[in-house]
Amino acid sequence: MPILALDVPSGLDADTGDAQGPCILAAKTASFISWKPGLLTGDGPDRCGEVVVLDLGLDLGATPGGGALLRWPELARELPAVLRRQRRNVHKGSFGTLGIIGGSSGMTGAALLAGRAALHTGAGKTLVGLLAGGELAFDPATPELMLREAEAVLEAPLEALVCGPGLGSGERAVALVRRALARPVPLLLDADALNLIAATPALAVLAHDRACPTLVTPHPGEAARLLGVARDEVQRDRLAAAAELAQRLRASVALKGAGTVLAHPDGRFGINASGNSGLASGGTGDTLAGFVGALLAQGIAGPDALALAVCLHGAAADALVARGEGPLGLTAGELPIIARRLLNAAAGTHRAAAGDRSTAQAG
Repeated sequence: MPILALDVPSGLDADTGDAQGPCILAAKTASFISWKPGLLTGDGPDRCGEVVVLDLGLDLGATPGGGALLRWPELARELPAVLRRQRRNVHKGSFGTLGIIGGSSGMTGAALLAGRAALHTGAGKTLVGLLAGGELAFDPATPELMLREAEAVLEAPLEALVCGPGLGSGERAVALVRRALARPVPLLLDADALNLIAATPALAVLAHDRACPTLVTPHPGEAARLLGVARDEVQRDRLAAAAELAQRLRASVALKGAGTVLAHPDGRFGINASGNSGLASGGTGDTLAGFVGALLAQGIAGPDALALAVCLHGAAADALVARGEGPLGLTAGELPIIARRLLNAAAGTHRAAAGDRSTAQAG
């Protein structure tokens, strides 16, 4: 018999989403007044079923415990102007140059996935700096990507930088992270770059002391290494872990997982409501890194770029599932084209609305 939970399923921590002991498995949860963070992240999505919020006439807003609830329809209505492409007197330089550092031997696919994602989300130019530079002359699937040696990309003029997808370890990788941290541009750190920072305290200090925006996108294992705790401890209180990372690195953080948690050094936080289990496959994090980097390169502020990219990433996976193309077998390479469609659909709505206003003014 289906179970209806009132406010929160018994046994689920409403603040953290942790269900350590026996916990109700509800088919539907009717929560009162506003969203609780625990309904949205950790064990919450699996334990709550469909969630309906009854505000009891208080109209406090659909925010998780005072943070932002990221849902694609709302973000699509507030699309940054640069993504609407309303100006005609533009060129590729108008939309920024993104550098991506990664792709060591055997892992070039990670950097290429990030680069392809950046192309499809509007970066004007994308330079992919590969540690395995001699292994690939160009990307046959997207020859628009400009492949370079990693060090050459770090010397190029850039508006934003992504460091980490497929970076590997070793002295060369450490040196590249150090140089990336020194570049005076918005920087996204992901994957192996985070592991190297966790293992090298001097890099963590450099990250904290950066003057330009820093963003990090760890999965729970990477977050645990950065915090020096067990992975289970991160998962027991994902909001607290993300907030602690934001302070330690003075960075905007997206702690990936069910209900990705965003946290910022100023104390703001959010929880993403889009996405599904299809994203639990290799390479989807690299695609997310490319989305974030492309938005940074186009001049979107770090916290806004992170929120938009995370929600768009999940919305693309949801769109694929709605078409019957997942969640089982959904691949990272499918996400960028769907994300492009979502962005252009949102921009088209803005253009149509602008046209209606112009007509009204002319009348």
